Amino acid sequence: MTQTSKRFPAITPPDTEKRPVADTWHGITRVDDYAWLRADNWQEVFKDPSTLDPAIRSHLEAENAYQAAMMEETGALRKALFAEMKGRIKEDDSSIPMRDGAFAYGSSFKLGGEQPRLFRVPAEGGSEEIILDGDHEATGKAYFRLGDADHSSDHKRLVWAYDDKGSEFYGLKVRDIESGADLEDRVENTGGSGVWNAANDGFFYTQLDENHRPAKILFHQLGADASTDHVVFEETDPGFFMSVGGSRSNEWIFVSISDHETSEYRIMPANDSQAALRVVAPRETGLQYELEEGGDIFFILTNADGAKDFKIMTVPVADPSRGNWSELVAHEPGRLILSILSFRDFLVRLERKDGLPRIVVRDRATGDEHLIAFDEEAFSLGLSGTYEYDTDMMRFSYSSMTTPSQLFDYNMRTRERTLLKTQEVPSGHEPDNYVTRRLMAKAEDGELVPVSLIHRRDTKLDGSAPCLLYGYGSYGITVPASFNTNCLSLVDRGFVYAIAHIRGGKDKGYAWYDDGKRKAKPNTFGDFIAVARHLVAENYTSHENIVAQGGSAGGMLMGAVANMAPEAFGGIIAEVPFVDVLTTMLDDTLPLTPPEWPEWGNPIASDEDYQTIAAYSPYDNVAALPYPPLLAVAGLTDPRVTYWEPAKWVARLRARSTSGNPALFKINMDAGHAGASGRFSRLEEIAYSYAFALKVTGRDDTA
Repeated sequence: MTQTSKRFPAITPPDTEKRPVADTWHGITRVDDYAWLRADNWQEVFKDPSTLDPAIRSHLEAENAYQAAMMEETGALRKALFAEMKGRIKEDDSSIPMRDGAFAYGSSFKLGGEQPRLFRVPAEGGSEEIILDGDHEATGKAYFRLGDADHSSDHKRLVWAYDDKGSEFYGLKVRDIESGADLEDRVENTGGSGVWNAANDGFFYTQLDENHRPAKILFHQLGADASTDHVVFEETDPGFFMSVGGSRSNEWIFVSISDHETSEYRIMPANDSQAALRVVAPRETGLQYELEEGGDIFFILTNADGAKDFKIMTVPVADPSRGNWSELVAHEPGRLILSILSFRDFLVRLERKDGLPRIVVRDRATGDEHLIAFDEEAFSLGLSGTYEYDTDMMRFSYSSMTTPSQLFDYNMRTRERTLLKTQEVPSGHEPDNYVTRRLMAKAEDGELVPVSLIHRRDTKLDGSAPCLLYGYGSYGITVPASFNTNCLSLVDRGFVYAIAHIRGGKDKGYAWYDDGKRKAKPNTFGDFIAVARHLVAENYTSHENIVAQGGSAGGMLMGAVANMAPEAFGGIIAEVPFVDVLTTMLDDTLPLTPPEWPEWGNPIASDEDYQTIAAYSPYDNVAALPYPPLLAVAGLTDPRVTYWEPAKWVARLRARSTSGNPALFKINMDAGHAGASGRFSRLEEIAYSYAFALKVTGRDDTA
């Protein structure tokens, strides 16, 4: 028995029944003892969890009972962590409303409230009007989450989305703002948003099929039965995501169709709901582009013509076909353009260079550009959007690991920056008590992997400090070095909190993403292990004191590094972990499988892809190894990473591990991929994970 395992009570885990099932692909046969945990009626379960097979439910409930018993001693610690994290939240927090003509719209919370409220105020001043109360709508529901809400341009109605199962099949309702009553219109099984037409008498939306894929774009005329909704477009390729949006000028409807490497836009005038869609540039494998309105032109952010880190082009709205695209901002290798936002007189872009974000403002008439500058070593920037097109004002957010989030209005013409709001930490926060650093860890192939970290100024850096090391590393997603009040509960207990900016993200440009996908996916895992070893070499921590954490595709990272270097970590926290990669990529009925093939490979069609995935898929590579203590967290109705992946993984880990360390599986029977829906309920889940980290590092007496 290891020293770590002695920190947990000696309780026997559930004995998962083995029911071997074999499958053969490309002449290779695998045997899965735990395939029975996958519900055959999973589509039905997502919509109605009560239909789950009783044998599976019994097993999941036994897992929950086991993890609860194993973590029972941390009850007081979890309460303390929850109270601390809640104390850092301004309970009656409110956004700074954003102007749209006669009104400004925002969101707020009331004291003790779990769900947001949507409100508006007259733009020229006046009293606040609550137009949607999330707490009221959630009454009596075990799970409830608001989706998007879109007010009509005449400010009379609101189309709003909600999910009350956690399965992300959103319903849509329409609210009459003046009376506060919802109309009789109801649309089910949508992607979570509606977009008004120019006349404000109907809206466009994405309809999901039974496999949770965006299959159609429809238009709903107010007052009509949803069964008669007009089909604007139907996507027949299950490998593509699809969504619908509108321009701020209310002139255009955009249908965006994409996978992880190819995109296509179709457009129609917002004043003709029956018009045929026009294709901007037909999908071409590897060609990515995004469309932004610009008056009589469209701005196009694209990787066309080998622009790996993207460039900006323009095209007349009269004929936006590819032959008419003209370069405006040239491609610059190493400067990744992340997004663009246009105004009548200005074009704003968010880009990343040398691993750090920056905002560039361009005068459309003169072509002159200027940067909005910041001084800290590592920080996060975000464009906050706007409802208005004809304005000189833009809004952006800034934070660092030590600096609370700040929201600014910025006059693009005068370059005046106005601080609108600084994130309040009611229980107090003194930035000078903390140190943030940006390190570079050398990977096995010589690449330098950025690391952002924070620790208390009085933490001894002699190798004795515990460390929570977070990573993701997929889909080109960059984890920002932003302010996180929750992690302070660990940092204040002596932890170093570190983020590994590993390959698979776009932290160092698009090539950083390419070098962490498909055949190059093992680079992601090697980078994370290299960061762990670098932190030890630099005396920030020791291997037995590193708790690794990741969720979703980051959960796959957790499973992979546990197999590759179990000795490098003192604990693993894998949240909604994508760990049965090969089986999922072989099941083309699952919601995300066909759209995910460009990211991971298609093991159905390609023997080479099969072999590549099989070599790292965490579930397939569980072996007789000394695994550290492990916590897996999942949601029953999760359509992205299905519950049976971590259920099977934990069962196999227990059967094969040689360390005697526990593997815990905590499943929320009322939630999906995002976990608990309320803001405070979510804090309870974070407190649980942090209590696990404190327990495995021997710091659970710090309540």
